Amino acid sequence: MKGVCVWFTGLPCSGKTTTAERLTEYLAESGESVTLLDSDMIRPVLCPDLGFSREDRRSNVLRIAFVAREIVRHRGIVVVATVSPFDEDRKLVRSMFDPPCFVQVYITTPLEECERRDVKGHYAKARAGQLPMFTGISSPYEVPDDSELICDTETHSVTASALEIFQAVQYRRSESDVRTALPTLRAFV
Repeated sequence: MKGVCVWFTGLPCSGKTTTAERLTEYLAESGESVTLLDSDMIRPVLCPDLGFSREDRRSNVLRIAFVAREIVRHRGIVVVATVSPFDEDRKLVRSMFDPPCFVQVYITTPLEECERRDVKGHYAKARAGQLPMFTGISSPYEVPDDSELICDTETHSVTASALEIFQAVQYRRSESDVRTALPTLRAFV
């Protein structure tokens, strides 16, 4: 079996962590060895020296990608939930993996819905100028055009989305010709 990295990207409060946690549960229940790397939990430990400048965001993403690549190299499954707002950085991360071992999941949630879900009040602080360099408000989020899966968390449940991603991961890990999987995986869930 091959290792696989499932890389979730999307605006803050879009549903990345919630969907990634559910996917991790399904994978573990099926007997898979799976690791969840959530940026909110990883950043204070792996990247406490980094802020939110363009360069620091790239360093954060690359550090997470390095850890993820090591897990995949040892045939594990790693689920990464991080904003990773810049297309150039996501492409660099993708290049660190063999194509069949990387699945990018774009969580597409409108900004207004992300703001509504924000229990920590980060969006409100960013709009008030109290939180500089906040993705979606004072720092850009570049929508990916190369995601294998696109999850709409407004119209699909977390369970439905996680199950669809689970099936894609299982297919990627199968002994079939995984290089042919890419075109068939691209779907809205």
